Amino acid sequence: MKLGKFDLHVISDGTFRLDGGQMFGVVPKVLWEKKIPADALNRIPLSLTCLLLQDGRKNILVETGIGDKFDAKFREIYGVDHSTTVPGELQRLGLESEDIDIVINTHLHFDHCGWNTRRQDGKLVPTFSRARYFVQRGEWEHAQHPTERDRASYVEGFFAATEAQTELLDGDAEIVPGVRVEVVSGHTRNLQCVRVESEGKTAFFISDLVPTRAHLPYPWVMSFDLYPLETLENKKRLLPELAAAEALVIFPHDPCVPWASLVEIDGRIAARPVE
Repeated sequence: MKLGKFDLHVISDGTFRLDGGQMFGVVPKVLWEKKIPADALNRIPLSLTCLLLQDGRKNILVETGIGDKFDAKFREIYGVDHSTTVPGELQRLGLESEDIDIVINTHLHFDHCGWNTRRQDGKLVPTFSRARYFVQRGEWEHAQHPTERDRASYVEGFFAATEAQTELLDGDAEIVPGVRVEVVSGHTRNLQCVRVESEGKTAFFISDLVPTRAHLPYPWVMSFDLYPLETLENKKRLLPELAAAEALVIFPHDPCVPWASLVEIDGRIAARPVE
């Protein structure tokens, strides 16, 4: 899709599955299963959606998916389907890993930074050898020392080898003209979303603040969120603003629709498909 001076490409790292109850928190199954049906293990399918931004000078990759550094048990637990991968999707667009100039991780959970690193000659190295990686300092520090509650969400091997190429941010920041990160706490303390603005148009990679279209209702908040009330307040603040701006919103885990514009109808936010 074209957005002002930027070309936007959805990059898929395939799909995986998580427990539906965890994904919808206090929402009863009788309600959420109408939106995304569960399998026999109560898991729902989720996309691993990343975003490539191109402005004619820089190739910017937002998120890197789940990667390939896991064993058969991990694949079985999370139902990983790699019918598409980040490297394969980039090659489809005529790009190699060394063509990526910037990588932005909204946070460092294993399903958002998996291809940050790769194995080479028995050790882990940055996948994108020429890129600068951008993440919030607080997220980087927490990822290295998570709590018992969220320890399973972080796999150090997925990101640690990029340290020499990583720029740690302290709050909102402009990455390149037209591309900003905004700290939106809730899912983690230092989750950052990505705002793209050009020629009066806006796109917003909303990350796990709203992982799927089904999570647009304000109280539909994941049980994974460390600060659910902050998630709620940030949704109430951001979603009407994005709807008023007719922004293109990119969802990281929607199994059917990677992006949509938002509309507000009688005080409720809904997704409107875009071509």
